Amino acid sequence: MPVVTSSLSEGHHRLLLSLLGHVRLHLLHKASVHGFSALAFHNHCDRQGTTIIAAYNAAGFVFGAHTSQDYAQSGADVCDEKAFLYSIHTGGGGGAKTLRVAPDIHTACAFKDMATGPDYGALVFLHEDAAKVQSNPGEGGFTFQPAQMHGDDTALTEFEVYRVEGLGDLLAKPWRNIRWSAERRQQLMKIILTYKPEVQTVQRARAVLVGPVGAGKSTFFNSINSMFRGNMTSQAIAGTAGKSVTTQFRTYTIKAGKGGAVVPLILCDTMGLEENTEAGLDVEDLVHIFKGHVKDRYQLNPLTPIHQDTPGFKERTTLSDAIHCVVYVVDTCKVSLLSQKMLDKFASIRKKTNHLGIPQILLMTKVDEACPLAAEDLQNVYRSVYLQRKARELSESFGIPMSCVLLVKSYSEELELHQDVDILLLTAAEKILNYADSFFENQVVVEDPEAVDLYTSKVMT
Repeated sequence: MPVVTSSLSEGHHRLLLSLLGHVRLHLLHKASVHGFSALAFHNHCDRQGTTIIAAYNAAGFVFGAHTSQDYAQSGADVCDEKAFLYSIHTGGGGGAKTLRVAPDIHTACAFKDMATGPDYGALVFLHEDAAKVQSNPGEGGFTFQPAQMHGDDTALTEFEVYRVEGLGDLLAKPWRNIRWSAERRQQLMKIILTYKPEVQTVQRARAVLVGPVGAGKSTFFNSINSMFRGNMTSQAIAGTAGKSVTTQFRTYTIKAGKGGAVVPLILCDTMGLEENTEAGLDVEDLVHIFKGHVKDRYQLNPLTPIHQDTPGFKERTTLSDAIHCVVYVVDTCKVSLLSQKMLDKFASIRKKTNHLGIPQILLMTKVDEACPLAAEDLQNVYRSVYLQRKARELSESFGIPMSCVLLVKSYSEELELHQDVDILLLTAAEKILNYADSFFENQVVVEDPEAVDLYTSKVMT
């Protein structure tokens, strides 16, 4: 699947936000990837709430239409007092020119909700299922000069549609109390470094990171590792490719400083989840990972699921080999874009994980990219109305209590460590260890802890 990224320049993005207010844009449809057709448009954009179109032409214009109403192919005329057409032109050396055209107050409708491309009367996008716009100034109550709207160039080089999400303001009080101090950072470090599992035969807790491609699993481990090392590290391969950069099952140890003591937490990284059944991490492979049957550096292959006869399959396992906490990792910027197929895959994993009795938490990554208020000051992370709304949305979608949903920022561009980033990461690590203890407390004590089938409570022969 191609990587779908916005074609908006930083300047265009900033000017577009000036027309919309305090919002965030989520790319829903990109015609160069999904197709310049009405069908492709409706497949991605129907019933998405407030949206804005960004159409591009060779004359240097970015223009389009905003509506607060759903596209639904109802066949009706849709009224919308918040609808408008716009144009941004940065060519000609005269600086950026922005045009906003509101509909005539006497106009009955903003757009015709048909099975065609978006039809605003004055502008009909994807006209005749092609990369072009039909321009009819004055129709539908939108009046403009073609030269100002699109430079008389109605052929499109790109066509994108974004969902518009209001970010809200800051809560008067944070919905989760975090102590942002050097003393708290040191306290968390000490708690983690001195942690001992409830079961004496286990030396370190093991957690596995599970999430879609690009959610930030490897980057989360690298950030935890960097924090304990005291400098930036990149042990786990991370990237932004369309497919999972991680192809092996990896178990990573963490050291407190170069050559220092081993931190009593092992983080396991996996191939990213993908929608299709024959791509990304196989759900049944995860079960084998949970039970400890998969060795470090095992090459994962979605077309060849793991089974008992697979070379390298570890048949005899101990409590130390098993996963003690499952950590779901989701990109906060893409919470609203999780498809039903992806949610169904998570539900399947959740069901199997619950059956095995493994505690689970959910990490929302990239909070600074999702919310400008958090980017401005990370201490706003639990005061952000928008981030609280996204957390509740994930909690309901996954069936995970809000108390198990944590917000984090990983190190991605930084060259130096930052106290606030560390505190969020350490809070997540402490939560993982607390939940691992819950797993240990539920285990049945057997006579031979060196050879036990954890999930039937029977000693293996």
